Amino acid sequence: MYIRYSFTMMEVPEYNYNSILDSLKEKIRLSERRAITAVNTELLTIYWEIGNTILQQQLKEGWGTKVIKKLALDLKTAFPDFIGLSVRNLHYMRSFAEAWPIVQPLAVQLQNNENQLITFVQPLVAQIPWSHHIVILNKLTDSDLRLFYIKKTIENGWSKAILAIQIGSGLHLRQGNAITNFDRAINFDQSDLAKETFKNPYIFDFLAMGEQIQERDLENALIEHIKKFMLELGRGFAYVGNQYNLQVEGDDYYLDLLFFNFKLNRFVVFELKVGEFKPEYAGKLNFYINTIDEQIKQKDHNPTIGILLCKTPNSSVVKFALKGMDTPMGVAEYELNSAIPRQFRGQMPTIKELEQELEKEIIKPEKPIDAKRKKLQEILSKIQATKD
Repeated sequence: MYIRYSFTMMEVPEYNYNSILDSLKEKIRLSERRAITAVNTELLTIYWEIGNTILQQQLKEGWGTKVIKKLALDLKTAFPDFIGLSVRNLHYMRSFAEAWPIVQPLAVQLQNNENQLITFVQPLVAQIPWSHHIVILNKLTDSDLRLFYIKKTIENGWSKAILAIQIGSGLHLRQGNAITNFDRAINFDQSDLAKETFKNPYIFDFLAMGEQIQERDLENALIEHIKKFMLELGRGFAYVGNQYNLQVEGDDYYLDLLFFNFKLNRFVVFELKVGEFKPEYAGKLNFYINTIDEQIKQKDHNPTIGILLCKTPNSSVVKFALKGMDTPMGVAEYELNSAIPRQFRGQMPTIKELEQELEKEIIKPEKPIDAKRKKLQEILSKIQATKD
């Protein structure tokens, strides 16, 4: 006698199937990450080996440019499908080995549990792509600064272009420099993280705006360029709204910009002022912070932080104004057109002004703009000379 069993998909509990599916998906994702990490680490390791060999032979045998050119040619002949064996890249490999005298190979650590997961333990240097290393080698010479930007690249997932922008804007000089009362107003275990979250100054050079800017114009421009604005703010910020409405006793109030920071687990209010800091600004910001904490903040959220963005704040006045405040707040400067030397900023036309002038010439071609073009070229030449 034979008993016939029939199995159908419906006999598998759905919750069990979904759990297994999710587990397999996570394992595949982990495998993909391991493969990418392993490939990058292996590539950096061989690049370091080549660079270190060149460095040692230069010290021992006096290898020069001709030998490196020959080495590049011989390596490319032997490995035609292996990328990155140009003369220029070999020089970068040599600089890479000199910058990081010891780069340990990839290490693998197995967790001792039933579901053994593979964790890759490797130096920070091995966690960013080669193209990012080239940017860092080109722009920085100090090893501590190089490590700072490697860490920030890993934390924020910067592209090569964004890394170059952050180095050019001097992030290491700006981060954590906002004038705040965090030491008193925030618990000790979070005060350092809060300090590092905010900068001074903030660079808004993606805005084509002159010095005669109005507060609402600045706010609207930042919202229009919200992605670039949030990139400047840093990782962890989520945009909630601008001109955010608060109602107190039937009266309406509108704060400029409201964000939530997931790393700090708290709301962050940004107030914008086009002039220098005034003590009364702190009182208004304090009102907004307390209102957010009363009306919007959830029980599991940390108290709200307020940041006032203004021009050239007087540090002594700011410190006195914040001294008696129990709510966490800070003051930071912002800069427009930071890529243009300060003495030329007022002379540069905006994109809109340039477009208007070009449109005039298209409509009325009989009026030449040679004089205007000449003046603009002179300004640009002075700027280039200043940068050089």
